[in-house]
Order: sequence, then C-alpha cells, then structure tokens
Amino acid sequence: MTRYVLPDLPYDYGALEPHVSAEIMKLHHDKHHRAYVEKANAALEKLLEAQKRDNFEQIATLERQLAFNVSGHVLHSIFWQNLAPQAGGEPGGSLGKAIDADFGSFHAFQSQILGAASTVMGSGWAALVWDPVLRRLATAQIHDHQGEVMQAGVPLLVIDAWEHAYYLQYRTEKDQFFKALFNLWNWRDIQARFERAQQLDLNLAEAASPAPGATPS
Repeated sequence: MTRYVLPDLPYDYGALEPHVSAEIMKLHHDKHHRAYVEKANAALEKLLEAQKRDNFEQIATLERQLAFNVSGHVLHSIFWQNLAPQAGGEPGGSLGKAIDADFGSFHAFQSQILGAASTVMGSGWAALVWDPVLRRLATAQIHDHQGEVMQAGVPLLVIDAWEHAYYLQYRTEKDQFFKALFNLWNWRDIQARFERAQQLDLNLAEAASPAPGATPS
C-alpha cells in the first residue's frame, strides 16, 4: 500500500529566523506535521480493512478522520515550500499581474489575506487560491484543515493560523506572525503552483459568465 510520508524541510530549522524560530520549526514539522501523517496512514489502513469486511458503519467516521489528517498533511507540505530564507518582497511575472488584476494591488491582496488569517475562528488557515471556474485568484479561510473550502479551489499560498504555528514565539500577537511571513514568501514556488493550477480544466465553462459590460479574460 502506498503511504503518506513526512517530507523533509527544504531548509534548516533555523533558516527562517528571526521571523520564525528554529524551536517552532522543529516542533511544528517534527511533531505536529508528523502526527498528521501518522494518523492519516492509520485511518487509511483502518478504512481499507473496513471496506474488505463490508463494515459500512465505520467507513463514514474513518473517512472524516482521513480527510482531516490528509488535509493537514497537504497544507503543511505546501506551507514549507511556500517559505524560504531571504525571500519575500512582491511577486513579478504572471502571478504579480494576476494579483493586481484580481485584488487591485499587491497591498490590497496583502491586507485581504492578513484579514482572512486574523479572523479565522478557532483553528484553521488562510489561503490564496485559484478558482478554476471563474479563472481568477481569491482568498479563502479554511476551518481546521478542510472545512469551508471552496470546491475545486487550488491552494497556492497558505498561512497556518493554528496556535502551534506561532505561540512559542509570538504568544498572543498572532497578527505579527502573519505579517512576518511576508518576509519569507517563496514567490518562485507560488508562481509555479499558479502556472500548474491554470492548467486545470473542470469542463465547467457554462458554470460562469462575464458580468454585463465586462471584458472577457
């Protein structure tokens, strides 16, 4: 059986300092992310066993466990790659142009995603996503790891708003953590995700139409 695997960090634990401490990175990656991977594999094994036994009473519960843990695994895996030492700034290329077109400016995008991260109720994430139906960028809040997700929305950049991502260093000042991440965004990674996401075709062209008077993109 193919199993989920904890990916190595693409940099040393302390590479993102002073914005994210080595202590947080080690705890976040080695403990929290690892737990999602282990629990995802455990849920998958139990699910496959329940399917073999036609034990349909357990399947719904196991599918919820699998969805929660796999989503946590995927979001963290994206998050590590979204970040890089000596990065940040503003994106150029097609991503920069799309941000200007869909949000009005990079500053407006920054304010919108910081607002999304800061107002997550409980535990969750904020994300820059590609909407393949309207074929535009948007921001989204993600409750826990998978709740309130725009169906088919492709995450390009994610902000971990769970307490374990920031509390050891920033305590209750989570907004400062979210702002600090803008010194670390790996726009090369996010640009590559944007380019791949635009290739997604859901065959739903009739599910959207330009607003009256709008210029087709």
